Amino acid sequence: MKALTSFFDRMVQRYLPDAFLFAVILTFIVFILGMAITGSSPVDMVQYWGDGFWNLLSFAMQMSLIVVTGYILANTPFVKKVLAKISTLANSPGQAIILVTFVASVACLINYGFGLVVGALLAIHVAKRVPSVDYRLLMAAAYSGFLLWHGGLSGSVPLLIATPGHFLEEQIGTVPVTETLFSSFNIFIVVTLLITLPILNRFLMQARDPLNVTNASTWKTDDDDTEEEISSTAEMTPAERLENSQIISLLIGILGLAFIVYHFVNNGFDLNINIVNFIFLFLGIMLHKTPRRFLNAVTGAVKNVGGIIIQFPFYAGIMGMMVASGLSEEMSMWFVSISTEFTLPLFTFLSAGIVNFFVPSGGGQWAVQGPIMIPAALEIGTSTAKTAMAVAWGDAWTNMIQPFWALPLLAIAGLKVRDIMGFCVMILLYSFIPISIGLLFF
Repeated sequence: MKALTSFFDRMVQRYLPDAFLFAVILTFIVFILGMAITGSSPVDMVQYWGDGFWNLLSFAMQMSLIVVTGYILANTPFVKKVLAKISTLANSPGQAIILVTFVASVACLINYGFGLVVGALLAIHVAKRVPSVDYRLLMAAAYSGFLLWHGGLSGSVPLLIATPGHFLEEQIGTVPVTETLFSSFNIFIVVTLLITLPILNRFLMQARDPLNVTNASTWKTDDDDTEEEISSTAEMTPAERLENSQIISLLIGILGLAFIVYHFVNNGFDLNINIVNFIFLFLGIMLHKTPRRFLNAVTGAVKNVGGIIIQFPFYAGIMGMMVASGLSEEMSMWFVSISTEFTLPLFTFLSAGIVNFFVPSGGGQWAVQGPIMIPAALEIGTSTAKTAMAVAWGDAWTNMIQPFWALPLLAIAGLKVRDIMGFCVMILLYSFIPISIGLLFF
């Protein structure tokens, strides 16, 4: 393990480019593969790329808001005090790694945007308490919790197919979360990873190269525990009084919470992306107490989504080439062609892991692979719910080495993608085992 960890860390540090360049390189790869495998001409591929470039704007906004609202909520004084309190459970580097991994995993099971931000902020609090901990590994541990998100309450694939009107409803109907998120195979995978990931990351601390250890005290982050001083009411202008009014935040917060209650009363436990953003936004408004403090948090949050905003169109262009050229279908159908009723979930998982490199979006990837994998499952006689979750787990699995979703965490941590990705390769290799066992034998 020590040799492998050191090898991957050295290779990533030396050869992995910035996340934006990673997206650009993937664009060229898909462009060439589309011509080589599907017979599309260069003009065709350019057209597919340009036509698809802006197809994910609404989804990009949802994903940006997930990160922004999660950051806003996680940065409220109340939540930060909770994180500081939790950090007191760690008194050594080993305890720090285990604690951050476990908390980030649980938070990502609740919501992936919230989990990414909470994991990063908790890691910063823990690093302040245990400055001798390897900061790069600590942030890799925080990011490893993201592996569990698609098996949790914000998983886009299981939530989508549980929603009436989804695009595959005529073939599979609506699939309740009891058959996906709360199935025996998903519970096995989630519980196994929840228990073993902290242990794995603790082993990685022993297996890392001593020459590449970076203590937390050597890194500077964007986190700022100081709060803006508010001048006395007498010195404020009318506009400043409004900006610092707790009553305004309370009233608009109550209005938001009223709609949240109305939504769940009328729709049951419908925890879709929009309602999650809505909950985080209005809890953030209330817990920040004044509009000014809330807006200050927004300013800090927005800079964490810059990479997401600029890269999403490139990935939309990649998706356009993958889908319009038929490349994604060719890749998926190859795995289907070698599958049986028993092995289809595993090969679906593997194909989804590969496609995720080019389409790093759970909902977007399901739109690409769902129409291929679900008919295959129906024809072969494999569970459609398990097949759908195999796509979901494949999407989550290779996120460990696809830098797209690490961007918010890295922005908060003040790191580059190459700083954590060597450790994440080891997490990817290990996690293949419990995910495969769950999909094959449960």
